[in-house]
Amino acid sequence: MEIKRIISKLYAFLYIRGFKVWSSYRTQVILTVLSWTLPVFTYYFIGTSLGNKVVQDIHVTNYTRFFVIGLAFQGYVSSVITTISQRIRNEQLYGTIEYYVLSKSGVLSFLIYSAIWGFTINTINAVIILTIGDLLGVRYEINILSTLVLTLLLISSTLGIAFMSAAFTMIIKQGNPISFFFSTFTTLLGGVVFPVTIMPPEVTYISYALPLTWALNGLRNAMLYGYGIFQVLKCIEILLLFNIILIPLGLLMYSFSFKKAREKGTLGEY
Repeated sequence: MEIKRIISKLYAFLYIRGFKVWSSYRTQVILTVLSWTLPVFTYYFIGTSLGNKVVQDIHVTNYTRFFVIGLAFQGYVSSVITTISQRIRNEQLYGTIEYYVLSKSGVLSFLIYSAIWGFTINTINAVIILTIGDLLGVRYEINILSTLVLTLLLISSTLGIAFMSAAFTMIIKQGNPISFFFSTFTTLLGGVVFPVTIMPPEVTYISYALPLTWALNGLRNAMLYGYGIFQVLKCIEILLLFNIILIPLGLLMYSFSFKKAREKGTLGEY
């Protein structure tokens, strides 16, 4: 019981540390909130200036409703993946990663509980964006159960990808291709600000290989039209398949890279 209490305190420390570090830089907090809100107004005025005809040509009846859901949930993917890989990178630079290896919680638990802070930040991000959407005239008909299930499946599949990203960071230190792709191209390829169906077929295949594409499709129906579980069942089934593949694959890659780094003695190198 004593060991469990110690580990619980360590997990709480990791979470609280993330909040204290983030909130201590007030200018950064302000800039972060602005980085969440400004894209909403950017796409809103783009959609307004394009006019109804152009928007309807991409098969979107209400462009503001479309991109607000996309922006609100895309952050879970890009930020969580980059946050986890960056935490490993930071601990390498600080020279503290060995302490987590020796601790009872281990590096894997350290990553999982570090990710909780990323999930919290992006939940705040999502709430802010959805609130701005409401102020811009978006009307939600949220089915809570469907929304929660789809969000949790998106987060868990993202966690699998994040472990892959962490594996690359463990070995190559800098220049992470997975983190770069998901932080840069998911807005373009995931159906965040326009439907993936308007892209060339070759690119569309890539879009459908991303969990975010299916999650946003289901979330738009669950939050804008009140679709229940059975009405978004196809999206749920596909996201479950992503989870079955990505989580074990991510853990396997991470375990392999961690083992190799320890064997070569490069775990703490930067």
